[in-house]
Amino acid sequence: MKNKVDRIEKDPIQKRLELTNWIILAVLVGASLLLGSTRLSLGLLYGGLVSVINFHWLYRNLMSVFAKNPDGAKKAVLIHYYIRLAVTAFLLFWIISGDRVDIIGLVIGLSVVPLNMILTTIMVLTKKNCIEGVR
Repeated sequence: MKNKVDRIEKDPIQKRLELTNWIILAVLVGASLLLGSTRLSLGLLYGGLVSVINFHWLYRNLMSVFAKNPDGAKKAVLIHYYIRLAVTAFLLFWIISGDRVDIIGLVIGLSVVPLNMILTTIMVLTKKNCIEGVR
């Protein structure tokens, strides 16, 4: 039996953010592969994966907490936050300490979700202003 979170229809903007995260990551990694730098490409890929998976994990945690126990949400959200932070810190430590990737690529990859949110916000606000201007 699926839980309540799986049955909730995602907001169209949430769906768009998730899809665009993967598109931006694919474009960045593809472009870096064309430049021929494997370490840069790996940095972009690892950073992007950490960022996108972290974003998805945050969404799932928030939906789960508020669907199951809205009254105790504050404590549950904080617990999930610290778990996610610890896992992310461990992964980044492992990636950086192993000298596996280009750090600049990693930082750019980690910026996939914030970049997407900024672009999506600009597009939504621009579209809204264009519609209001027509009225």
